[in-house]
Amino acid sequence: MNDKWPKLFPPLTPAQAEISDDFMKYWHEVLPKRYGIVDRFNHTYAVKAAPANFSRTLEIGAGNGEHLKYEKLSADQKVNYFAVDIRENMVSELRAQFPDVNAIVGDCQGVMSFEDDYFDRVLAIHVLEHLPNLPAAVKEMHRLCNKSRGVLSIVIPCEGSLAYSLARKISAQRVFESRYKQSYRWLIEREHINLPREIFEELAPYFSPVSSSYFPIPVPLEFCNLCIGMTFTPKRLVAQ
Repeated sequence: MNDKWPKLFPPLTPAQAEISDDFMKYWHEVLPKRYGIVDRFNHTYAVKAAPANFSRTLEIGAGNGEHLKYEKLSADQKVNYFAVDIRENMVSELRAQFPDVNAIVGDCQGVMSFEDDYFDRVLAIHVLEHLPNLPAAVKEMHRLCNKSRGVLSIVIPCEGSLAYSLARKISAQRVFESRYKQSYRWLIEREHINLPREIFEELAPYFSPVSSSYFPIPVPLEFCNLCIGMTFTPKRLVAQ
């Protein structure tokens, strides 16, 4: 970890904190209804990347549980599905919609109460771009991901790309500014804080990539795409 982590921001005002929580919940409701093609890529990628015969899943930044609508889980897999989010209002909705899974209010940037190598799959769907202490989250995901059979599947935005910047202006930014009658800038500048190259740099010491998918154009270029899905296996690290 170097001096740029964790990334620091001025505290939100009470009004901003209320707007932030409200918009994250509202946007999770709007996205699948208005921009379903993007939402389907986000979630179907992670489902397709699941290892055969997995049992235990950890989903960080699970929000209101939208991803669970795409999973086809057995009774055993539901009992062993742990969905973690930092926002109580999101977790409350997840619990109401999906009572058969484990919904937890928690911070993936800290040490979570699971044993080493506990999970067969770890999911981070549009989460890693938000984390001010990304290296801590990567280290914790590595600790929890089973080194023999586990996988990490992520989906991240092509933040900073021409295509993504244009798409945001006509989607999330428009929705936010219409709802709250103020600039979207203060929110997005403290939410989408990590670029793809930063995320891949932090993952590289701990995980090896095994597959990827770019959306909507299936070529590994960021400028013309909106999202990247990528699956990794955890490296076996030599003890220092």
